[in-house]
Amino acid sequence: MTESEGEAVEAFERLGLTSYEAKVFIALHRLGAGTARDVADVTDVPRSQVYSVAESLEERGLVETQQSNPIRYRPVSLEEGQRILEERFERERERAFDYVDAVKQEATTEETQEDIWTVRSRDRVDDRVVDLLSQATDKIVIGARLPELLTESIERTLEERAAAGVSVLAISRDDGIRERLGAIDGATVETPPPYREGDQRSGRIVIVDDDGILLSVLDDDGSETAIWSSGSLFASVLIELIEASDELQPGSE
Repeated sequence: MTESEGEAVEAFERLGLTSYEAKVFIALHRLGAGTARDVADVTDVPRSQVYSVAESLEERGLVETQQSNPIRYRPVSLEEGQRILEERFERERERAFDYVDAVKQEATTEETQEDIWTVRSRDRVDDRVVDLLSQATDKIVIGARLPELLTESIERTLEERAAAGVSVLAISRDDGIRERLGAIDGATVETPPPYREGDQRSGRIVIVDDDGILLSVLDDDGSETAIWSSGSLFASVLIELIEASDELQPGSE
């Protein structure tokens, strides 16, 4: 079996066929039609197994059987086979996600729900920051210590929310970050308090409206870990505590 055929077999397996079913289906298309012996001659499927595999493919609607002696098999057209597998995939997708949705709805009726979530790895934190920012309707407070923590997608989302009338306050001691965020129309840029100058572990802070927050720290190897919460009592209280402190007050230039 060639590498390309192996990849095709694996693709058919992901669509719900067994390895043998995929190999027999491909072999019948190569032959046009054939007996179990014909199929076994061009695949590594044992002849004794071809009969049951072909029967399974017939039940799936992918193979037609001619009651001759010996029995001959013919595959349905590629268009028909594709339609059958797509419909099957769609049914299985709906069944799976309908079940997950039902479980999710049951879970939301529980009295206790987690309010605080942990995100690890830079890319995932980037995605969570963008998601939180995109939900802002009133105000955004964002702080970043290093230039690489302000990605293009984050910057673009800030521009979009500012253009929509959302108040944006950016906090950073890094000149590059201050320059980039200061170029956003409507954004205000401040420096953090002086006592934070020696901070080498903080990553980002994001506050969205009054009920969304993300805080991250950087490990010694540069990896990033963040906690975040949105639409929760925890988020509201933590935001109030931060805003009541001097964490968001401007420092000296």
